[in-house]
Amino acid sequence: METTKRHNYLLNWIEKQQSLGRYTFSLEQLEQDFPNVTDQAINLALSRLSNKGRILSVYKGFYLIVPPEYSSRGVLPPVLFIHQLMQYIGKPYYVGLLSAAALHGAAHQQPQEFFVVTSSKQAPTKRKGLKINYIKKKNIPENLIEKRKTESGYVHVSEPELTAADLIYYHNRVGGLNRAATVLNELAEAMKPKNINQELMQNVPMATLQRLGFILEDILHQHNLSEKLYNQLQKSETKLFMQPLKSGTATNGFPKNKKWKIIINTNIEIDE
Repeated sequence: METTKRHNYLLNWIEKQQSLGRYTFSLEQLEQDFPNVTDQAINLALSRLSNKGRILSVYKGFYLIVPPEYSSRGVLPPVLFIHQLMQYIGKPYYVGLLSAAALHGAAHQQPQEFFVVTSSKQAPTKRKGLKINYIKKKNIPENLIEKRKTESGYVHVSEPELTAADLIYYHNRVGGLNRAATVLNELAEAMKPKNINQELMQNVPMATLQRLGFILEDILHQHNLSEKLYNQLQKSETKLFMQPLKSGTATNGFPKNKKWKIIINTNIEIDE
């Protein structure tokens, strides 16, 4: 009877959090709000609510509250809780790659995984119907990240221009250059020449900028974007060297693009 009472207290507490628009909570919060309840009782109540699908643990000591509209899926869309999760972990981050592209309107192929770029190595989050891939990046460029409002608060998302560069740099993580270019084809609509600036140049490897410029110009025919990128590269004091379009493969005997200094050692095909 006492355990059931405590379980109901916890259920009421969770429903109150949900009424306040909160979709997450931590074990630490529970322990603070229920100082007279033993750890064993709290863990038992959490287990019962988890079995009923009302909550879901996605990180040690961190839980999602699953409202009725998401009960059939058993999990929330990551965009509704990733900011709170990364705050809990204590790491800077931004939603990137295919996930950022989708938020910018480039959803030609809905990603089955959610991509988060952060400053340290992090094991993937895998739960039922959920997979979050964490990409390690030494520097998280705050000036190239936008804060986007969600129904649970807000989320950090890479701007379209940084998203484009990341898609090229991390193309192996998103299914290869063909898929990266296909997504970039739609993402280009959200990109703006004025945002291809020195801040972007300083936070993206030169070889990636060369590949991006070549793809924008020769494959996607986005000349306004490619010319702005080329002009920024010309302003750079860094000398450009020949780079393979696809790294890690043969480069001998392939044609070269002298403008972007790219060895065209692969054919890129856009999925219409």
